[in-house]
Amino acid sequence: MRKVIERALRQAGLELSEVLQASNGEEALQTLRDNQGSGGLALILSDINMPVMDGLQFLEARKQENLAQGVPVVMITTEGNESFVLRAIAAGAQGYICKPFTAEQVKARVLPLLRAA
Repeated sequence: MRKVIERALRQAGLELSEVLQASNGEEALQTLRDNQGSGGLALILSDINMPVMDGLQFLEARKQENLAQGVPVVMITTEGNESFVLRAIAAGAQGYICKPFTAEQVKARVLPLLRAA
């Protein structure tokens, strides 16, 4: 799924110099810790459904640790449930993309956030 998302970002016309990946929220937190202060992080995309630590737990832990403040977060999910969306927004997500998605949907959700950052 991570490769599909990366391909969709490239098809949307985004130039990606480096893509950091994690297979679960715990790995994502460690990646943010390891890259803290590098200043190069432009966007976080996270699935809600992940093993070990799900995307909502990741967002909440990221917020508690003050990691990657000001970096826009977009959740990618099969969950259309309003409670999931509200919880993600409360934890710092600026948007979400429902699976299955197209490159155009990714572009429509991501580009405005990158321009605003």
